[in-house]
Amino acid sequence: MAGATNLGLTRMSEACGVSYDTLAWTQEWYVRETLREANTVLVNHHYKLELAKKFGGGTMSSSDGQCIPVRGKSLTARDMTIHGGRVLSTYTHVSDQWSTYGTKQIVPTTREGHYTLDEMLGNATDLPIHEHATDTHGATLVNFGLFDLVGKVLTPRMRDLGRITMLRVDTPAATNALYPHAGPLLADRWNEDLICECYPDLLRVGGSLKFGEATASLIVGKWSAASRQNTLAAALKEWRRMRRTIHAARYLSDPVYRRKISRQLNKGESLHALCRDLHYAQQGTIVRPHLQDQTEQAWCVTILTNAVITWTTEYYGMAIKELRVQVREVPDELLSFIAPGHRENIDFFGFIEVDIEAELGKLDDGWRPLRPTLVNESGTTFLINP
Repeated sequence: MAGATNLGLTRMSEACGVSYDTLAWTQEWYVRETLREANTVLVNHHYKLELAKKFGGGTMSSSDGQCIPVRGKSLTARDMTIHGGRVLSTYTHVSDQWSTYGTKQIVPTTREGHYTLDEMLGNATDLPIHEHATDTHGATLVNFGLFDLVGKVLTPRMRDLGRITMLRVDTPAATNALYPHAGPLLADRWNEDLICECYPDLLRVGGSLKFGEATASLIVGKWSAASRQNTLAAALKEWRRMRRTIHAARYLSDPVYRRKISRQLNKGESLHALCRDLHYAQQGTIVRPHLQDQTEQAWCVTILTNAVITWTTEYYGMAIKELRVQVREVPDELLSFIAPGHRENIDFFGFIEVDIEAELGKLDDGWRPLRPTLVNESGTTFLINP
């Protein structure tokens, strides 16, 4: 919590009553190497919750960067006029169940799309991620091909669709006859011979990624800058243009598909707002200069965010069961619209006095009792403060 809220160990020791030496010793010997593993345990627990399965099946995720102001010197921060000063970008991967399973600190001026596939291939949680959504900044042309080669699907929200070049498999006359409306959009011919010639090499590229022989960010950066004379680079370009054509065609024709992508991206934006509120001390600025310390702090924020999401999901599930026991109608199809990422129930400031013995006495099998409810004449349910 000291790292996540940006309070630091000194101020946290004053707030919680634990000495600074104890907190510093714990951080030095236990925290740094266990943050990712602790987050994995938390995400796996949330994945098994009954209500979490109503949010999504854990098969889809999204990623986006969040720029955080930096104070002092830092090798990874950059001055950006659009953000009003020096900032650092935290690139997070969020599942359709609202849990964050990946966090990476990157230089804000680099292309986010270079790091889109890294956390997905390094996913150690039980989430069976198959489909991934990004905004326009997180989708590069190379990623369309690499996602397909490793058995994943890239489904970005795309702007300026009229400017991209889509492929066809036949002559322009035959294509226009088969697709009167979409035919003019299919401007280039699909080069199947080139793909057949380089297909074994394409599979080797996918295998190198899948088995960890090379990082996706390295390969995306190299192939994005590869020479046009490179045959394998040309084949990969043809493959990724084909996959982008398939996605663009579905994106244009299927409104349900577009809404699903936008809804997933909105979950990530909501969690960004929660992260900003949790990281409130020192005006939300990062003061640690080194990348290792910045990464450690980013994982602290991720763990605390997932703890809030898990706590809210747990008690929402208990509240739904209680309402159904009271013969209240709670349709399953409405549960997917519940958002556990809200922050109205969190006290960020002030002093809180807790009678530990009294609170422990209230626990029922590890759970605090729900607040009683009152139903008025119109059928609306209100919570009553205990």
